[in-house]
Amino acid sequence: MSDIHALIIDDHVDNLDVLDRLLALNGVSSSAVMNVAELESVVAQLAKIDVVFLDLELPKHSGYEVLEILRGLLPASVPVIACTVHSNEIDRARAFGFDGFIGKPINPALFPHQLQEILQGNAVWEAV
Repeated sequence: MSDIHALIIDDHVDNLDVLDRLLALNGVSSSAVMNVAELESVVAQLAKIDVVFLDLELPKHSGYEVLEILRGLLPASVPVIACTVHSNEIDRARAFGFDGFIGKPINPALFPHQLQEILQGNAVWEAV
């Protein structure tokens, strides 16, 4: 999976670090965006994005608003996964058009399988 690249959008450094480390352990490189105002320029600088992990609770923007921005910036084939502590948002995220949902805290034992499923084009909807 060494040529796979993920984009992580989260406003908490600890969350970014955990997801970055889990991705690296699975051979996936990543870039992070903490400020939505920088999203367009970061996306423009990346050679490719294979998957996006998007927190739903960001300052000044909801993850739902950011999803709409991403849909205008990325090919439809790039899965955008809601990644949040708010497990009660799973049905809303599905209805809004997210491609999957992984609840926080991310389970390191489950993550490799979840990542593999996502990268194979399968939906992952797990709130726990």
